[in-house]
Parts: sequence; C-alpha cells; structure tokens
Amino acid sequence: MKSKIIISEQEKQLIPAAFNMLKYSYSPYSNFKVGAALLSSTEKIFGGCNIEFFWGGGATVCAERTAIFKAVSEGEKSFSAICIVGGKNGDVQDFCSPCGICRQVLSEFCKPDFKIILASSLTDFKVFTLSDLLPESFSL
Repeated sequence: MKSKIIISEQEKQLIPAAFNMLKYSYSPYSNFKVGAALLSSTEKIFGGCNIEFFWGGGATVCAERTAIFKAVSEGEKSFSAICIVGGKNGDVQDFCSPCGICRQVLSEFCKPDFKIILASSLTDFKVFTLSDLLPESFSL
C-alpha cells in the first residue's frame, strides 16, 4: 500500500536503514525485533533498536526512542522523518506503529508534519504525519 504523503529520496533511505537495525535488537523475552532510522534536519541518519529487560515495561526502550536519544545525545534536536519496522524474530510481515510513549517523545522534538514511515518491506510502506498519529498531543 502506497501512502498519499510523498517522501524524498533521502527519506526513502530510512527504510533499508531501519531494516538494518533489526539485527541489533535485544529482545530475548518477546523475540519481537524492532528497528528505526531517524533523519535529522541536518540530514544525518540515526539508527535505533528495541532493548528489553526481563522486569518489563518501565525499563524497556523502544527502537524509536533509542534513535531519538542517540541523536539528542549527539547534539541533534530537530528531525524530519523516521522509519519503523518490526516483527517476531525480525521477520517483518506487517506494519509496526509507534507506541503512545514514543509518539509523545516524538512530539517533544518534532513538528506536526514530521513524517512517520511504517514499512513491511523495502517497497511496501505507509507514511503518516505525527499529527495523524497523535492528533491532540500534550504540550506545555
């Protein structure tokens, strides 16, 4: 399924970069591997993978947040797009949407027109804006 939102050639490069991040996932309990690739406004790509822990929820970090935290820790605070992929044992069969916490974290750094690319393969993807996935975000 192709999206109605157009993505640039640079943004399309996020798709293979996100798939590449699957191999770094640390998910020994769920075996659900997630990879993300984030594009900064300075055109740098930051990868991220999910990192889970036995104790669960609070300590586990999603791939999207890993990419954002990595970028912020390197001085980047403005972003234009992210691609997210995921599947059991790294076998991507469907689209993997960001959780609520990740959506809220994205809203801290990204404008409402920030692009979120969900890919099920290198050629099958959907594109949403942050405002599509988080229409009434909390902000101060």
